[in-house]
Amino acid sequence: MSGLNPGAPRLEPGAIPLERLGFDIDGVVADIMTTFLDLARERYGPHPFSYDDITTFYLEDCLGFDPQMVAALIRELIDRPHELPVSPFPQAVPVLSRLAEEAPLVFVTARDRPEPIQLWLNRNLAPVPSRSIWVMATGDPDTKLHYLKAHAIQYFVEDRLETCFDLAREGITPIVFAQPWNRRPHPFLEVAGWPELARLLFEGNGAGR
Repeated sequence: MSGLNPGAPRLEPGAIPLERLGFDIDGVVADIMTTFLDLARERYGPHPFSYDDITTFYLEDCLGFDPQMVAALIRELIDRPHELPVSPFPQAVPVLSRLAEEAPLVFVTARDRPEPIQLWLNRNLAPVPSRSIWVMATGDPDTKLHYLKAHAIQYFVEDRLETCFDLAREGITPIVFAQPWNRRPHPFLEVAGWPELARLLFEGNGAGR
């Protein structure tokens, strides 16, 4: 779990206080980029791109798609994730369900409205009571810090590297969720997926199952 920097911090398994942990959603819990590529193929015809070709959030730059087409599909993914075939990443559901036994799940997203993604989370995290799923939509990735501080979140799982740097400057420990679009050197703890995150959260915490 050393990320792209051998000097990245190390945490002992079980060292993170679970009630001080928060999560981004898109690119961490919800695999919207796979759905984006599938919708682009379905609506606009064949394209040669794969998930690994998404090396930046500016999809029109890395994929060469028309900006209006990108904007339309992203808007649909924001407004209708609960109606589209958006899947959770492998093992996200069992890990989050286990975590919810210990503390409420705190999600802070740059989406501009919480209701559609709240419905998606409630549906996909069916074992978790809805009262234990908290979603805060900031409308801007640069304003996540305010919400995290307001809820005393000390550790945050995030796929946007710029946000990780911003949080670290303010004393919040980012955990980078590895994705093709964050493959640049960074000094942060990194996990390659939910099984690796589970080992970090639960082992030694009396919670490994």
